[in-house]
Amino acid sequence: MCRIAGAPPRSLLQPLLLVLAALLQAPIKATSEGILCKTGFPEDVYNAVISRGLNEGQPLLNVRFRSCDEKIKVQFESSEPADFRVGEDGMVYAARSFQLSTDPTEFIIYAQDKETQQQWEVVVKLSIEPTFAEHSEKDENKIEEIVFPRQQYKHSSHLQRQKRDWVIPPINLPENSRGPFPQELVRIRSDRDKSLSLRYSVTGPGADQPPTGIFIINPISGQLSVTKPLDREQIASFHLRAHAVDVNGNQVENPIDIVINVIDMNDNRPEFLHQVWNGTVPEGSKPGTYVMTVTAIDADDPNALNGMLRYRILSQAPSTPSPNMFTINNETGDIITVAAGLDREKVQQYTLIIQATDMEGNPTYGLSNTATAVITVTDVNDNPPEFTAMTFYGEVPENRVDVIVANLTVTDKDQPHTPAWNAMYRMTGGDPTGRFTILTDPNSNDGLVTVVKPIDFETNRMFVLTVAAENQVPLAKGIQHPPQSTATVSITVIDVNESPYFVPNPKLIRQEEGLLAGKMLTTFTAQDPDRYMQQTALRYSKLSDPANWLKIDPVSGQITTIAVLDRESQYVENNMYNATFLASDSGIPPMSGTGTLQIYLLDINDNAPQVHPQEATTCETLQPNATNITATDRDIDPNAGPFAFELPETPPSIKRNWTVIRISGDHAQLSLRIRFLEAGIYDVPIIITDSGNPPKSSTSILKVKVCQCDINGDCTDVDRIVGAGLGTGAIIAILLCIIILLILVLMFVVWMKRRDKERQAKQLLIDPEDDVRDNILKYDEEGGGEEDQDYDLSQLQQPDTIEPDAIKPVGIRRLDERPIHAEPQYPVRSAAPHPGDIGDFINEGLKAADNDPTAPPYDSLLVFDYEGSGSTAGSLSSLNSSSSGGEQDYDYLNDWGPRFKKLADMYGGGDD
Repeated sequence: MCRIAGAPPRSLLQPLLLVLAALLQAPIKATSEGILCKTGFPEDVYNAVISRGLNEGQPLLNVRFRSCDEKIKVQFESSEPADFRVGEDGMVYAARSFQLSTDPTEFIIYAQDKETQQQWEVVVKLSIEPTFAEHSEKDENKIEEIVFPRQQYKHSSHLQRQKRDWVIPPINLPENSRGPFPQELVRIRSDRDKSLSLRYSVTGPGADQPPTGIFIINPISGQLSVTKPLDREQIASFHLRAHAVDVNGNQVENPIDIVINVIDMNDNRPEFLHQVWNGTVPEGSKPGTYVMTVTAIDADDPNALNGMLRYRILSQAPSTPSPNMFTINNETGDIITVAAGLDREKVQQYTLIIQATDMEGNPTYGLSNTATAVITVTDVNDNPPEFTAMTFYGEVPENRVDVIVANLTVTDKDQPHTPAWNAMYRMTGGDPTGRFTILTDPNSNDGLVTVVKPIDFETNRMFVLTVAAENQVPLAKGIQHPPQSTATVSITVIDVNESPYFVPNPKLIRQEEGLLAGKMLTTFTAQDPDRYMQQTALRYSKLSDPANWLKIDPVSGQITTIAVLDRESQYVENNMYNATFLASDSGIPPMSGTGTLQIYLLDINDNAPQVHPQEATTCETLQPNATNITATDRDIDPNAGPFAFELPETPPSIKRNWTVIRISGDHAQLSLRIRFLEAGIYDVPIIITDSGNPPKSSTSILKVKVCQCDINGDCTDVDRIVGAGLGTGAIIAILLCIIILLILVLMFVVWMKRRDKERQAKQLLIDPEDDVRDNILKYDEEGGGEEDQDYDLSQLQQPDTIEPDAIKPVGIRRLDERPIHAEPQYPVRSAAPHPGDIGDFINEGLKAADNDPTAPPYDSLLVFDYEGSGSTAGSLSSLNSSSSGGEQDYDYLNDWGPRFKKLADMYGGGDD
C-alpha cells in the first residue's frame, strides 16, 4: 500500500476504513470483461476542509461517480442549490460568495440517470480549516504529504477492486508572505517509489503556464514549494496537477489535482469611485428623502472582513439649522435626510465628509478613506412674487401704440432666472377691450405695461387696471399668494391735437362729362376729433388735381369746376378721376388730414369718329382694289359703334370713282367703282357717323395712293407716284430741312457782321522793325490823299520810348507789313527830346494790331508806330517837289539799296 508522508490524522482515516468495509460488502455487478463494477458513488460521505469565506465559482471538492455502463448519462444536483452546485464532471463549486458557519456544513449530492430515472446520493461535509497560526503551532516542522491513490489490477484468476480516489483538500497560503523562499508547501509521493525510480512534476498556471515559476517541485523528492510572495488581488487561487512517471516517462500514477487558495490579508484601503460626489435635494424635503449614493471599493476579499466596508458621516458644513441634517446607510452608502428645515434661501449647499472603513467598520483594525459629498439644495417655488407698491401710475398720449406706460416691479426670494422666479403678469380687470398688455423684462423681472391699441381721449380719459403676478411654475403645496401679489395701475390719457378726417373718405360722385367751368360739383367736408380743444374752423385746400379742373372753398369745402370735365382726358382712368383735398386745423402743432374725391365721369357723345388708317394704297384697275378702313371713336358705348360709312355728294367724282361698303360695326372697305383710275394720290373724304343719341359724324380724308400693280397686287411704280405727290411725312421733313438751312445762313451773316465790327474797332499799328527812315512806308492800298481826310496831325509826335521787338509774338504779322528779308543797316540818328503824352496810346494800339493776324489795311486814319529817332518830319506831306529840295542832301539814298534807286536818281544826282 502506498503512503504519503504527513498523511491526514488517524481520526480521519478511521471513517474512511469503515466506508471501505461497507463497499466490500455491497452487491457488485460483473461486467462483460469479468471485472467487478458497482455503479454509483464510491463513498457515502465526502469530507473537505476549506476556508470560511467562499467565492462564487470557487471549486471545493470532486465527488466521483462510477458508471459501469458507458451509455448512462448522469445529472448531478445539490440539496442546497442556492449555495452549492455540481458540474458534469462531479466538481462541487460555491454557487455564491458567503461565509460558512463555524459548525461543519453538510449537504447531499444527487446523481440521476436521465433515462431510467435511477438515483444515487452521497453526503458532503465541509469543515472550516484552522487558521494558519494554529496550524503552525500544532506542527511547525511537519510537512504534509500527498500520496497518489493506488490502482489494483487483476492478477492471475483473482479479482481485486480498484482503490477509491482521494479527496485532496485545498492548500491555503496567505498572501504577502515574507518567506524565506522557496517555501515548502507539501510533499507528493507514490507508494510505488520503493520499487521504481519515479519523477514528480506539476503543471498548470503558476507552474509551467503563465505566470510561470511561482510553484516548483523537486522531481526526486516531490517537495512542492512557492518561490515568491503571492497577491490575492491578482490571483486568488491556483489549480495545479501533479504527475508521477518512471525514468522512461511512462505514467505510473493518475494525475491528482492540487488547489492552492491564497488567503486574503487586509492590505488595501477602501477607495471611493469619486473623490467629490455631487447631489441635489429640493428645499423643504421631508425626513427620509433620498439624496444620493456614494460608493467605495476595496481590493481585498469582499466576502471576508478585509473587504467588508462600512460608511459614516464625519462632518457637515454648515451645521444649520441642525448639525445632523443627513445620515448615511453604513452598508449601501445611501445618503438621506433625517431632519426638516432645508431652505435654499438660507443655506444653498451642504458639504459632508464621508468615511469608508473595512473590517466591517472596526476603527481599531480597519483601514479607512474619506471623500466629499456636496449636496445642493435646489429651489422650489415657495416664495410668490410680491409687488413693491400697491398702486402704480402712468400716462400715455392718445392714439399712440407700442408705448410703455408703466413699469411694475416685484420681488421674489426664489433663485433668479428660474421658472420659480420668472414672473408673469395677468390683468384681472380694467381693460375689457384689450388695449393693454404686460410683458416681462427677462433681466429685471419687471412688468412692462404696453399700449397695443390706440386710445381716444374723447372716449376714455383714464384706465385703472388690476394686475396679478404669478410665476411660471405653480407655488409649492401649501403656499398661497399673498395680497402683495396683486396691484392696481392707474393710467392717464393725454389729449393731443388730432388730424381732421373727411367723411366719407374717399367720396364717390357720378357726373356727366362736359360740365362747364364755374359749376358747383359737391361739398367735401372734414371733422375735427378734438372736441375739447379751443380751435377755429377747419380750412380746406387742394392737394392734388392732375387736370386742374376743380377748386374748393377754404371755409365751406364746396367744390366747383374751373374747367370742362372731359372723360377722354389722359388723367381719367377707367372713367374715374381722383382729386385729393387737405383739411387743416389751428391746433398746436397744427394738424391736417387728406380726403380723396372720386368723380365717376359718365360719357356723352362729344367726340366724332375718325378713320384709321389715314393713308392707303390701291391698284389703278378694278381688281384687286379693296382697302380696309376702321372707324375709331374716343367715346364708349353707346356713343361709339356701330358706325355708318358713306361718301359725300360733292365733288361728284368721289362717288363716281369710289364706293364704300361696311363689313362690320367698326370696319368698311373702300374700292374703285370704275374699271381704271390713273395712278396718283387722291384725297377721298369719308363721312363716318356713330351711334350716339344724337349721333355725331365727321368727314375724314383718306389719302389713297393709286398705282400700277403686278399680278400679286403689289405696286410697281411707287417712285413715280411719290414724285407726283408727297406725303405728309415727306413734306414735314422738307420743311425741317429748309428751316435748318435758313438758321445756318442767318448765323453766318450775324457772324460776318460781328467780325467786321471787331476789325473796325481795332487800331492798326506797324512793327518798329518796319522802320524805313524818313517816314517812307510801303502801302498795299492807296487812299485819296491827305486833303480828303480829316487827320489829327497833333497825334503824330515822337514817343518817349521804343517798344522792344521782343514783345511781339513770333509768327504774328499784319497784312500791311512788308515781307521780312534782309535789310541794309542805316546809321542811327540821334534822338531828340520829345514829349511822352501818347506813349500809352501807341503801345495799346501796337498790341491790338500785333494780335490780329487777319486785319486788312483800310483807307482810314492809321496810327503809325515810331518811325526812328531823329526824324523831324511831321508827315509824308512834308516831302516837297524836286524844285524845293535843293537845300537838302539826298546822297544817302544811294546807300538804301535798289528799291530806292529811282528816288536817289531824282534827288541825289547832283545838279542834274
